[in-house]
Amino acid sequence: MGANYRILPDGAAASLIASGAVDAVITGADRVAANGDSANKIGTSLKALAAQDAGVPFYIAAPFSTLDFACPAGSAIPIEDRDADELLCVSGVDGDGHLKQLRQAPADTAVRNPAFDVTPARLIRGIVTERGVAAPGALRELYPAEDLPA
Repeated sequence: MGANYRILPDGAAASLIASGAVDAVITGADRVAANGDSANKIGTSLKALAAQDAGVPFYIAAPFSTLDFACPAGSAIPIEDRDADELLCVSGVDGDGHLKQLRQAPADTAVRNPAFDVTPARLIRGIVTERGVAAPGALRELYPAEDLPA
């Protein structure tokens, strides 16, 4: 038994979700705040918005190590701004097998390159953990205070 899945370009997710071809959306998380807001790679919140609009359930799969009960909400999660060259330059192998880096825009181009976005708990149906699935606001039911590190 297994799950049917496909790999697709990141930008195609909303269109596929809207088409009715998706039964559920599951992503990971790098950090989950106490209220269930979840930080993950940039673009995750767009998938959650597309899922909500299409009536498709959106889940976060997160191990205990990503749950941060000391962080009250996603607004308290610091978001790393990545290096501008990740957007200004592209690397690839040329026809002779040599790695080349090409500039896509001038070096002085203004760039904002956040590594993560925060998906609000209101868009998340459930958070899947080692102990089961909980609604975003009910994570403490799976991890009582005595189980939390000091």
